[in-house]
Amino acid sequence: MKNNFFTQFSKVCQILIGLMSLLISNVSMGQVTLENEVSITNQALYFDGNKVSINHTANSTTGYDYVYGSALTPHGDCIKTYKHYVFMTWYKGGKTERYVMLTRYNTQTGSMKTIQFPHQHTGYNGKWWLGETHNTIAVGISPINGTIHLAYDMHAYSNSGSFVNDYFRYSYSVPNAAEVSDTEFTLSKFVKDPADGDYKHCTMDGVRDASHYSKFTYPKFFLNDQGDLFLTMRKGTSHDGAQAFIKYDASQQKWGRFKTFNALGTGSKGETHNWSIYGSMKYVDGKMRIGFQRRLKDGTDKYKYQNGVYYAYSDDPTGASQWKNHKGQSITFPLVKAEEAIVYEPGDYVQTVARNMVYIVSGFDWTVTDRGDVHIISKVRDDENNVTKYIHSYKPAGASNFTVTTNFNGADALYTSGNDVYMIGLSGGRVFVDKLEGGTNNITNVYKATSGMTFTKGIVHINDGKLYYYLKGNDSDDTHPTYLQIIDLDIQNAPPVVSMTAPSNNLTVEPGTTLTLTANASDDQAVSKVNFRVNNAFYKQDKTAPYSVTWTPTSTGTYTIDAVAYDEDGQSTIASSVTVNVQSVNVTIESVTAEQSPNLATNLLDGDVSDDSRWSAEGFSKTVVFDLGSTQNITGTKMWTYLDRAYQYRIRVSNSASTGFNTVVDQTGNTSTAQPLTDNFNATGRYVKLIVEGAHNYTGDWVSINEFEILTSGSSSSRQGNASFIENKTSVVTVYPNPSNGAFTIDLGDIENADLLIYNMNGQKVYQGSNVTQQVQLSKGTTFDAGIYLIKVIDQEGNHYDKKLMIK
Repeated sequence: MKNNFFTQFSKVCQILIGLMSLLISNVSMGQVTLENEVSITNQALYFDGNKVSINHTANSTTGYDYVYGSALTPHGDCIKTYKHYVFMTWYKGGKTERYVMLTRYNTQTGSMKTIQFPHQHTGYNGKWWLGETHNTIAVGISPINGTIHLAYDMHAYSNSGSFVNDYFRYSYSVPNAAEVSDTEFTLSKFVKDPADGDYKHCTMDGVRDASHYSKFTYPKFFLNDQGDLFLTMRKGTSHDGAQAFIKYDASQQKWGRFKTFNALGTGSKGETHNWSIYGSMKYVDGKMRIGFQRRLKDGTDKYKYQNGVYYAYSDDPTGASQWKNHKGQSITFPLVKAEEAIVYEPGDYVQTVARNMVYIVSGFDWTVTDRGDVHIISKVRDDENNVTKYIHSYKPAGASNFTVTTNFNGADALYTSGNDVYMIGLSGGRVFVDKLEGGTNNITNVYKATSGMTFTKGIVHINDGKLYYYLKGNDSDDTHPTYLQIIDLDIQNAPPVVSMTAPSNNLTVEPGTTLTLTANASDDQAVSKVNFRVNNAFYKQDKTAPYSVTWTPTSTGTYTIDAVAYDEDGQSTIASSVTVNVQSVNVTIESVTAEQSPNLATNLLDGDVSDDSRWSAEGFSKTVVFDLGSTQNITGTKMWTYLDRAYQYRIRVSNSASTGFNTVVDQTGNTSTAQPLTDNFNATGRYVKLIVEGAHNYTGDWVSINEFEILTSGSSSSRQGNASFIENKTSVVTVYPNPSNGAFTIDLGDIENADLLIYNMNGQKVYQGSNVTQQVQLSKGTTFDAGIYLIKVIDQEGNHYDKKLMIK
């Protein structure tokens, strides 16, 4: 019996080993493996009736009729990951249910929690009984504040009828809702519309504006390298549409206003016809980019819907300017003629020339590798000859043109990791993953499921080196099952990338000056934290982008500042350091007696300052220490009769000429208009330190500083004086738009080879250009935050041209 038991046990083990080997061979080639398959729901809404015309109105009693397509879930931008959670949107079936659903799956614990919203699928043009596959629900998560955002495709081309209060739909949560416990993950974490009390907001900025928010379709969320959340949608119609985009300010919990990449109404702006855009906008390889196809309102050519493959990118981090085609040539913004961004024409790869016989709709995606290889996939169908071709076009980094090949088996989505490109799709209803080196067509299959369940469609999301495939199964009624497959792509995790963006290198400041230390950090997975260091010693940490801390040096010396970024696997990278020199400002000691009650402003600023000996070029700062001869009781009453908001000054008092100064007035000059500024203070000391810095708003010569009065004990007299300044010219240099929401242009007119200096309100130089001619285009971003800036242009003859710029 004992021998028989071990014999049978041995056979069982051999069978199990054989089954495991077969399973592995079915799902994995190389190290890419299926990690998990999860059933999400068996109640996803599906249209199981007949396809009907757009004029159909009847409500079928035998099935769920539809206008365009039968499968609604998964569809569109319906899956995202955040930390160890996967978020998926769907509509609940059957026909009388249709509720909006949001499921969160915890990859660490396997738990799943779903929120059901009270609003429903609206159907075609508000007819809920006619299925509308366009009505997708995009989901986005802000990694900065953990908010959840849902944007809906209403496919509403008007704001009347059934869409009068439903022309735009947007839902959002309170901060940190994305990672609360399952018990807390409820509808209560979402914000109600104050106008209606529901969760369907008609606006993203709190203002109902039908002209701005109507006619938006195809929503998709994406992130930039700093973790800022963007939403892109098409504005307009199927034959006159523009790709719009908008950015979420997580610190203010506010969205901006939509900008458009291409123009509407191009038929009246130089193009032969109006055209609409079909594609996607992403932030890839450090830039905002777009790949798209065009739908030209022609009607007489061979194209039934779309034509062409187009691609462009922006050198402006906000995407508000500086757009270029794949050759690096500037293109019109907003784009009017799509040919400026053309890559190739898929219709040239089929034979038919008959009207409406070239069908180019699905199978389109694009990506860019870390070194700049561009890859685009597309599909073209010849309906006259019943031929379908899959096309892969690619441009190696540094090449001038794309290579176009039909030696490609097709895919649904592209993904880049480093310089490798992954091509993902379904073949025979099962998942496959191909891989190639960027800039080539050397495709290798690294994963192919050959057994198990089959699926009819899926939506791809990739993060942290894993493929999250949201898949639709099969059923026979108006509810269908959906699944999530998590596939490990065996991507070797690269260390994070980090760089210091502030302060500027070799900055010189006084002790007591507060500086903002800022770093850009990104990773192929996720940045877990950034540690800032001073002289190689840990100082402070920030775990959320944008990564910044404040630092106030109190002692003189030379300091090196850097940042260390860490990813979730513990890998780290140290940024190149910057140097900050902390030193006391050279001051002039001027002796005055208490009986003189001196006009210190006149002493400070009197006389010609054209030699810059009294005003520093670094943001106009000047410090003077006045010796009163003995310790005095000092009372201050006012400084400068009229002073605009850009000036700032500080008054400090001490009994030592070099140390121990206490601030008794700190006027940041933040008044909105010129007005008398009054500061009352009482202090005791022998030395009075007056620090004046900043800039001011003017239209001609510099304003005069009229009065600064200090009363010492036993004295009540005062005197006034005027100071002379450099003449500053303003008529030649222009800055526009001003105020600016993002990009701005500095136009030097006919000035050539000038020096361009830009200062922030702290008097710090944030930009410098030499030999500048004609125009300079800059934009809001890492260097220029919201605020007020002084722009100074100095020509070859030493003339100064000054402008003020406000960035919102």
